[in-house]
Amino acid sequence: MKILFIIIGLVLAATAQEPITINYHEDVGILEARRIKLAERALDFDGSRVVGGQVSSLGQFPHLAGLVIDLTSGRQSVCGSSLLSNLKLLTAAHCWRDIRNQARLFTVVLGSIRLFTGGVRIDTNNVEVHGSYNPTNLNNDLAIITIPRVSFTNIINRVALVTGNSNFVGTIATAAGFGRTGDAASVTQSQQLRHINVQVVTNAFCTTIYGPDVVISSTLCTAGGRQNICSGDSGGPLTIGSGGNSQLIGVVSFGSRSGCQRGHPGGYARVSSFVSWIKARI
Repeated sequence: MKILFIIIGLVLAATAQEPITINYHEDVGILEARRIKLAERALDFDGSRVVGGQVSSLGQFPHLAGLVIDLTSGRQSVCGSSLLSNLKLLTAAHCWRDIRNQARLFTVVLGSIRLFTGGVRIDTNNVEVHGSYNPTNLNNDLAIITIPRVSFTNIINRVALVTGNSNFVGTIATAAGFGRTGDAASVTQSQQLRHINVQVVTNAFCTTIYGPDVVISSTLCTAGGRQNICSGDSGGPLTIGSGGNSQLIGVVSFGSRSGCQRGHPGGYARVSSFVSWIKARI
């Protein structure tokens, strides 16, 4: 019997899957909204998100837009998004609706390295979630945001959608966002837009961590480690290239529920799998 118990234990260990965060707003976004707001207020007194990485300069990622989210519960949450045209942005569907919470309004923040102050700020509730979005496993985790026409400048501009069907395995890509710089990031930590470089890994490897229910063909994953996407980065861009040659290859979708510094991969909606759906709406 002891041998049988050992064998069963080994089988369970081998098939254990890392859980992802599906109750985003309550577990992450609401807490991050409060933390970022307090951190920005602290900056106003002392003058002075992704894990690791570097502080981004104004205009370095002109396509990145922050989202301040008003939920129907009356609470506030945060996400990121990418500007695709003068009228449209792309974000994660769970930023609008997760397994328990529904947004009622997005404040789109363009041309700013802060989230709660500065930049061009546009309110909208015109959001279309992908028809096959599944909030229980974050498959097809995409949504299109429509805003009144915004003019392009040197700090506000669109990002191109990826072309071709490369899986990008081994490619170094760039993620940017307003989220935490670590699991233990303090409330008063300097909170400006940051970016990291991460390497795309195979879906086969990612599946061994999160399982086939979460990782499907339209998922893209990057390696975890000292630099990774973290709490509050949801909906933000993963790009290749730089400047005017940047191409959007992923939209931040999920990470490990145990934290962003545990070495687990970051998960994204694979943009190349949704190009037709996106182009039909922009």
